[in-house]
Amino acid sequence: DIDHLNLRVQKELVEWLNWLKADIGFDGWRFDFAKGYSADVAKIYIDRSEPSFAVAEIWTSLAYGGNGRPNLNQDQHRQELVNWVDKVGGKGPATTFDFTTKGILNVAVEGELWRLRGTDGKAPGMIGWWPAKAVTFVDNHDTGSTQHMWPFPSDRVMQGYAYILTHPGTPCIFYDHFFDWGLKEEIDRLVSVRTRHGIHSESKLQIIEADADLYLAEIDGKVIVKLGPRYDVGNLIPGGFKVAAHGNDYAVW
Repeated sequence: DIDHLNLRVQKELVEWLNWLKADIGFDGWRFDFAKGYSADVAKIYIDRSEPSFAVAEIWTSLAYGGNGRPNLNQDQHRQELVNWVDKVGGKGPATTFDFTTKGILNVAVEGELWRLRGTDGKAPGMIGWWPAKAVTFVDNHDTGSTQHMWPFPSDRVMQGYAYILTHPGTPCIFYDHFFDWGLKEEIDRLVSVRTRHGIHSESKLQIIEADADLYLAEIDGKVIVKLGPRYDVGNLIPGGFKVAAHGNDYAVW
């Protein structure tokens, strides 16, 4: 175990981070198991090494109801993520992985897409509160891959990417999905839509519909995304929009 409260440990870790930056060329940090030490300590490392980007892994359980399903309201879960960024310094480079969005998406794509509209009408994850500081993802080396600790439904992975790659937040693509699953071209298409239309971490999200079998949202008035098996949504798509990407139970205009 590392004693992060030990001043010598802090000093040597900061020196190592600055060596990684100056000599090796790293410009950002990922804080693994960030709930294992205080945000005050993380702030020391960030302030004294000045990365251009930093993201923390704060992985806690969602709130579950008596039926074993996640509650619709996950405010406490995303508040924990927001609190960490606040304490480290909201104006700096610190962000957190949006585990709230990941957990809700996992369940929503299994016929519960109504979950993607929170009680306030906004996105229910951290991206609904502080999208500039939310790093969205479908799976990572812990949740998916060989560890398989909280995997996204494997036959609906592209619905997850259609969501995060069109929505606010900073989306993160999982190596396995891109290189090993044969999804490179489909993911690339979504990335190019995001890039072409300038969708960014603070883009404006308007949720048009969120039912069991349909989620429909417009981003920055430029992109519309549909998740779910409902096919006939033409009456909900404004004139002038053309399909730019589509796949199993998703489409992007």
